[in-house]
Amino acid sequence: MPSVVPPIVTPVAPPVAPPTAPLQAQPARPHSLAEDGYAIAIGCAFIALGLMLLKQANLVTGGMAGIALLVSYLVPWSPATLFILINIPFFLFGGRAMGLAFGLKTLFANVAIMALGLMMPWAMQVAKISPLFAALFGGSIIGFGILAIARHGAGVGGVGVVALILQKSRGWNAGRTQMGCDILILLASLPVLSPDRFGLSILSAAAINAVLIVNHRPGRYIGH
Repeated sequence: MPSVVPPIVTPVAPPVAPPTAPLQAQPARPHSLAEDGYAIAIGCAFIALGLMLLKQANLVTGGMAGIALLVSYLVPWSPATLFILINIPFFLFGGRAMGLAFGLKTLFANVAIMALGLMMPWAMQVAKISPLFAALFGGSIIGFGILAIARHGAGVGGVGVVALILQKSRGWNAGRTQMGCDILILLASLPVLSPDRFGLSILSAAAINAVLIVNHRPGRYIGH
């Protein structure tokens, strides 16, 4: 009998679904006024607490906080009060360069820092603190306070406002810009501080700027 050759069956590939369009990133939702107010208030509390710790350890740091601390060792005024007084010229500059909303939020932040700073001695007494701990922890929480305020469309005035304006207009990193200004402020404290306190003050300024350099980069944070 002739042999029967079985038919060759060609496998049929399963239907392939048409490619779908990639998911589009949702635009970031702007922060509400309540969210801004809450975050700025928390940031101000961090800054006020950090100033109190640095003051208790007889340290200075960078930015307007450092200038306020430095002057507080020369006059009988609290760093929180000096903080807002020194910042008055920068309110006008920041408001004109960054807009009315930025200026008003910055004014609110500075008034809150002054009020919380005046309340801190009544709410908390620090009898003893390690200068090294004050430099690292106090500097770090000031940095996170500045970060929280900046991410919600405000500044703490002074060097911070200038750094934010340069980051917005020229793309300069806010932390590195502030670091350069902090060096000048720390050098001005040499006649007032002992060598060990001067070294720890440099450490506190580095702690502040490390927080800003790592966390406050253009394009990294999607909030407004």
